[in-house]
Amino acid sequence: MKNSKLVIGLMSGTSLDGVDAALVEISGFGSQTIVNFKHFTSNPFPDEIRKILLKVSSGQPVSSGIISNLNVLLGQLFSQAVLKLCSECQLPVNQIDLIGSHGQTIFHQSEPRKLWGHTVSSSLQIGEAAILVEQTGVTVVSDFRPSDLAAGGTGAPLIPYVDFVLFRDPILGRVLLNLGGIANLTILPPKCQSSQIRAFDTGPGNMVSDDLARHFSQGRKQFDEQGLQASSGKIIVPVLETLLSDPFFKKKPPKSAGREQFGQCYTKKLLAMAELAQEKDIICTATEVTVRTVVDAIFSYSDHPFELNQLIISGGGVHNTYLIQRLKNLLPHLEIMTTDDLEIPSDAKEAIGFAILANETFEINANNVPSVTGANHPVVLGKISYGQNYRKLRGFN
Repeated sequence: MKNSKLVIGLMSGTSLDGVDAALVEISGFGSQTIVNFKHFTSNPFPDEIRKILLKVSSGQPVSSGIISNLNVLLGQLFSQAVLKLCSECQLPVNQIDLIGSHGQTIFHQSEPRKLWGHTVSSSLQIGEAAILVEQTGVTVVSDFRPSDLAAGGTGAPLIPYVDFVLFRDPILGRVLLNLGGIANLTILPPKCQSSQIRAFDTGPGNMVSDDLARHFSQGRKQFDEQGLQASSGKIIVPVLETLLSDPFFKKKPPKSAGREQFGQCYTKKLLAMAELAQEKDIICTATEVTVRTVVDAIFSYSDHPFELNQLIISGGGVHNTYLIQRLKNLLPHLEIMTTDDLEIPSDAKEAIGFAILANETFEINANNVPSVTGANHPVVLGKISYGQNYRKLRGFN
């Protein structure tokens, strides 16, 4: 087999912005993994597709036919993202060894529920891998969450394994914060072993403030650019206190969240509580929920929070200047930076992560973190759809 692989990671997150595609060269696997970032591109969803995805992922009723068609359509859009990335790199697609595709989450229920006499937890990502294979010829690893769920885990978060591979340090204690639609933390003490990783979703990242920006602008704005509206507003203290009393925030890890907890229903609840307030104050309050829950999580679930040295941020939230400044105000003991400072582009980190997870799956190496998800044992995540390059990739004639 080849000593290194060219791998593309694809990510479409809870913000529903579009498809992120990252190209990396990967050597080795597990603790010996070496990653060399090559290129990143982002492909926004057309408005009509974004709207139907928001409807589906918010739990509004749609037909099974719509979900089935979206599954295939997203497979086509993911394929276009791969081909666009290769075109930008002037790299023939047949030079790509592997694709890792997270897919688009349209439902995530990590807590087991009783259904018809059976206990069920589930997560559903769409974006048909067979379409990716057909349109690119490349072997694809997809559908990463079900194996962890089947082993008794929450199926999320999955990126902590990637954080461990990329950012563990023999001297520094590090907190990795991803600010996507949902905010999640990975806590890596110095000389971190895999069993010492602490990671979980803290609550809403950009999801609520994004929904509010769309609501107040009647769809003209998709987010609070640079946090300008939040920075010009003031916190509505009674509303903030009510929002922070949500049971999710006090629940001990493992825990994960999505639109089921912090989607449109949550936004409507906030709007009802603050119906007489100004737009900027409502967005400021929503942003403060993100800030406070992140800070509280660092202090509540770190064994020695003041022995941590760095907070390293990635995701779309790095562009919210106001949110980042609030974190700096409340965490003065931490050096706050972005993954860009460590040569991993913050916008590309999650896509890079699924390239790394795909490589682990291909190498048949367990790539969940049971201490994070609560799984009963380590498992190999994902399902492999074989492309035309598979025999060559495996070293067969």
